[in-house]
Amino acid sequence: MNLFAEAFAWIFSPERLEGSLPLPTAIAQQLAFTLGSVAIAAVIAIPIGWLIGHSGRGREIAVFLSGAARALPALGLVVLLVKLAGVNLKTEAAVVVFVLLAIPSILAGAYAGIEAIDRSVIDAGRAMGMTEWQILFRIEMPLGLALLIGGLRSATLQVVATVTIAAYVGLGGLGFFMIQGLNTRDFVEILGASIVVVALALALDGVFALLARFAVPRTDGPRVRSARTARAPLPVPQVSR
Repeated sequence: MNLFAEAFAWIFSPERLEGSLPLPTAIAQQLAFTLGSVAIAAVIAIPIGWLIGHSGRGREIAVFLSGAARALPALGLVVLLVKLAGVNLKTEAAVVVFVLLAIPSILAGAYAGIEAIDRSVIDAGRAMGMTEWQILFRIEMPLGLALLIGGLRSATLQVVATVTIAAYVGLGGLGFFMIQGLNTRDFVEILGASIVVVALALALDGVFALLARFAVPRTDGPRVRSARTARAPLPVPQVSR
């Protein structure tokens, strides 16, 4: 219990605002790596996920690649890419690894959100003369937003914890204090940095939880299929062809 008290004292010590890497700077670096990597991964994964969900093609390949990306050893891959790219490109090498780590969750959230939509809602849109692009942008994307945010949430939490390994190749972040604590056997410093990482992850999780709450489709509009229930009744009248 004293160790936790000492760890919190370490976090709020005025000394954390000084030194080669002040704590606020390390937190900013941690957030920059996390949000930047997730943003790049989102630009890559979301359009692919929407295309897979809309067309129904390529799902098996996406699942395979996502599983393979999840199995990659992040630390080993960072070290390997830094060795291959050189010290001058170590930041880019680390970001590539974090992007690869974030893509599977975002990709799964993107196509699962569209696949979960009741097919009769989409059929009704086609019956009313909507084009495929209109169906994607006006029906599938809004109704699949909640699951997409869930994918972004999962990816962000995974990356914010993994970014600590960036310090292993001299890129700073909160992992700097963990590695420094391991070298000096300062367990208070290790625990203090770990607590900050957990607090940062909880704060980001709270932000995405709020976003997901606002993204839930209204009960009086088209519904998304639940994994535990049958198809929900539709407010859209059936149109005979």
